[in-house]
Amino acid sequence: MYGRNNDLPPYLKNGSSSEIYAPENGNRFNLTTSSFINGEEGLNEHGLAVAMTFVLTELGKIKAGFNSCFTVRYLLEKANTTEQALNLLMQLPIASNYNILIADKSGKMVVVECTPNIKKIREAKSVDDGYLVCTVNSFISDELKPYDFAKGDDYHSYTRYSVVMDNCIKNVKNADPVVETQKLLKGEYGFMCQYDDEPDFETVWSSIFDLSNLMIYRAEGDPRRKKFITDIRLHNIVLGRKDAEK
Repeated sequence: MYGRNNDLPPYLKNGSSSEIYAPENGNRFNLTTSSFINGEEGLNEHGLAVAMTFVLTELGKIKAGFNSCFTVRYLLEKANTTEQALNLLMQLPIASNYNILIADKSGKMVVVECTPNIKKIREAKSVDDGYLVCTVNSFISDELKPYDFAKGDDYHSYTRYSVVMDNCIKNVKNADPVVETQKLLKGEYGFMCQYDDEPDFETVWSSIFDLSNLMIYRAEGDPRRKKFITDIRLHNIVLGRKDAEK
């Protein structure tokens, strides 16, 4: 199960969309984006989820290479598993600081913390008889923290990270994982989307991916106020409409 709040300046809201891509020489995938041709997150036909989080980069240290959103699209199109995506990512030139979360339907999940010069693989942690990995708008590994130019001015990144790591598995276990993930993203277990005092930052959409059956649940706006709607387009294309109606 994958969950994410996509937090952006409000002016990007009207241009945000969720699209189905079916390239001739690549995987079919659902891409959610604020810029159409690349994407912040997505799920492909093999049950591989890829997502990015932005980390502030000192302007003079940006290099030629893949930006975070093109990396998301590239991995969705070319990889079938976490291992394949990881191998591809480690070969890419990186333009600026960002995190890439990769997870597949087998349960293999990692975060790769990326700078123009260094990539650091952060493995999933064992938590309450399950495995969990989380990424926010900062670097978690001690090795890469010095490269984060935000210096803590990152919209409560570590608070959000702690809420996920402390609450996700223990609440999902023995409960409906979709419902409990919705509660987490709504901020019912701690700070996640409560940007009421931030006039230029808000949750533009909130997503949940069920990697095993290619079902997507999305709230188009602040999940405290907007309902999660089921998106079955990718499921129907790959597995068939009748299976979605069971």
